[in-house]
Parts: sequence; structure tokens; C-alpha cells
Amino acid sequence: MSEAVLTTHKLCKRFGALSATDDVSITLLPDEIHAVIGPNGAGKSTLIQQICGSLRPDSGRVELLGRDISIFDTAARARAGIARTFQVSQLAMEDTVLQNAVLGAIGSRGISWRMWRNAQQTPTLIARADTALERVGLIEHRDTVCANLSHGQRRQLEVAVALTLEPKAFIMDEPMAGLGAEGSKTLTAFLDGLRLEAPILLVEHDMDAVFALADRISVLVYGKVIATGSAAEIRNSAAVREAYLGDAT
Repeated sequence: MSEAVLTTHKLCKRFGALSATDDVSITLLPDEIHAVIGPNGAGKSTLIQQICGSLRPDSGRVELLGRDISIFDTAARARAGIARTFQVSQLAMEDTVLQNAVLGAIGSRGISWRMWRNAQQTPTLIARADTALERVGLIEHRDTVCANLSHGQRRQLEVAVALTLEPKAFIMDEPMAGLGAEGSKTLTAFLDGLRLEAPILLVEHDMDAVFALADRISVLVYGKVIATGSAAEIRNSAAVREAYLGDAT
């Protein structure tokens, strides 16, 4: 087995009597899409926050390419190579598509926010942003104000912003949310190729997308990983069907 790009080691987080994550250990391997699925309240969002640095675990650690990054804040983890997309858009709606993409490139350089407006004029950052926009099919909309984009285009822009970070790993929180059937099909095809640039940890409720994309799937229920395996293994797991999938498969 190849060396893991991203690893969580026994992450635990409690909120009072609730165990949001309970000894969660997951690996993300090169070129793979590893999906994390589970019912609402299973701990998926808490897991993502601990990986990306916005929430500190009570115990356990996170490693990126064998390096312990547990003490890093969110900005430091982004610079180290973790690129996150959000379930609820975090884009700057009043800025243009290009400005949003350049902000991602600025973040990868660790440039002070006080200097970001000057940095937005830097040719190398603009070139990196344009390359990302070209890849996701938004280059013709580079001067469009983000608020005027469709929901699907905003999802594409979020991926472009992540690309400008030149990431070692993508963390994607329900990228299919709010997309219609055609939008989901388009994004699924794009993510299938994107894994070759950096592996993807995918949290998603769209089971068609999960089973089409995932090399491995981990099932999180009440903060615990109850199963990890291939799509076929997860489909055929009696424990998973009882806890989550039901008759959906």
C-alpha cells in the first residue's frame, strides 16, 4: 500500500456527553477518493473541522505526508497543502470570479490580509488563478461578480479556489449539495479526474456520486467508523445497511 497523504489517528471530540468523533482513524491515499458517509449528526462536519484546523480534538492527531500538523491553525494547514471546499459557500459574493480565485492563491503564499489588494495585481497570482478557472470551465466568467453566478458555477469556483492552493489533499464537504442531476453529473466527472492531481476526502450525501467516485468509503455513525471498504463492500455490509443505507442501495 502507498504511503498515506493524509491520516487521522484516533481523533476524539466530545461536547458534554456527546462523542462527536470517537477514535476516528482514516487514511487518504495517493490518487484516491475516500468518501465519508453517515446520517445527520454522525460527526462528519466535526471530523472535517478537526482535519482542517478550525476545531481542536480532545485527543488524537492529524498527519499530512507523515508530518504532524495537529498544532497548525487553518491558515497554516492550507499553506501546508490542505484545500477545503464548504457545504455552505464561503465565497466573497461582492467580488469577481477572478478576485475570489486570486484570494486562494494569496492564501497559499501566506500573504498578509493587509496586503491582499496589492497582491491581487501580482501577475503570477493572476496567472495561477486563471489556470484554475480554465480548468473548471469558468475562464469566460472571470470578470463576473460572484453573486451573479448560478449555484453550480459557484461550486465550480470553490473548486477553482481550492486548486490555486496547489494542494496535497482536497477536503470536500458535500460539493453536490444543491446541484441538479446534470450539475452533479458534470461535477462527478470533473472530480474523477481531479484525484490525479491530489486525493480527495469527500463528505457527501449523494449516494450515486459516492458510489460512482469513491475508491474507499468509511461509514461514520454516532462518531464512530463502523466500516471502511470498497463501494461493493459497503453496499453489501449488513451493519451499514442497518445503520445508514437502508433500502437506498
